[in-house]
Amino acid sequence: MEHTRCLIIGSGPAGYTAAIYASRANLSPVLYAGLQPGGQLTTTTDIENFPGYPAGINGTEMMEDLRKQAERFGADLRNGIITSVDLSQAPYKVVIDGEKEIETDTLIIATGASAKYLGLDDEKKYAGMGVSACATCDGFFYRKKNVAVVGGGDTACEEAIYLASLAQKVYLIVRKNYLRASKVMQERVMNTPNITVLFEHNTLGLFGENGVEGAHLIKHKGMPDEEKVDIAIDGFFLAIGHKPNSDVFAPYLELDEVGYIKTINGTPKTNIPGVFAAGDVADPIYRQAVTAAGSGCKAAIEAERYLSEKGL
Repeated sequence: MEHTRCLIIGSGPAGYTAAIYASRANLSPVLYAGLQPGGQLTTTTDIENFPGYPAGINGTEMMEDLRKQAERFGADLRNGIITSVDLSQAPYKVVIDGEKEIETDTLIIATGASAKYLGLDDEKKYAGMGVSACATCDGFFYRKKNVAVVGGGDTACEEAIYLASLAQKVYLIVRKNYLRASKVMQERVMNTPNITVLFEHNTLGLFGENGVEGAHLIKHKGMPDEEKVDIAIDGFFLAIGHKPNSDVFAPYLELDEVGYIKTINGTPKTNIPGVFAAGDVADPIYRQAVTAAGSGCKAAIEAERYLSEKGL
């Protein structure tokens, strides 16, 4: 069995930043990249809101820069997916790809969260070409354009209101005949003049030559007055929630009702000493690259302090 002082799971901004800090603290961290090396940012195009890139940067390029930086300081970066863990006692045991077992004194979980999609083929076809799951990440690219947001909860309303400050027109596509969002969010949506709420509409697909140019919708699905409707849009935003990638840790760590890992008093500490959570897997609120990177830094600092206190 291989033993390491610090094991990092995940390779988005949180994981790579944790690797940079842990390496510089001489923890000799091992990082496993997980299901999506580079994390969610590799599915977006340009990032313009991360400090230090005045001209913006491609998401994949930025993750490659972070990876190289972690490698430069000696992080051991590997490909592999965590298939099971045993966090019942220290040192903690982690199994990669169902076969390789590693024992670690500290564990930093940076497995992220996956945006929920409708399951349409067109969502994959137009990924990075008009389809997005983050209005604050990509909304800037749709200034003075027409966009649609799918969802009826607080997140969907927040994204619609945010986009309304940039876009010319925002359609809010709601499956039910009401909004699930809080009263105050409903009122804000209804009082925003360039938001049109399409109640009882389902998305059938998207269309466009070199990117999204419109959406095929169906109104009153399954009803006698069912009809197909097309809307002209340049951007299609999913706001039907995120699923934290935390299932494998559920038997040991405290999670909230959605599955986000609970951390203690604004720190990356979990309910298990020596186990830390960073990035979107523990952040249901902000979900930004810069906040993920900051939490990765915190997790590495806490891991170093834990090891020092334990004399490991």
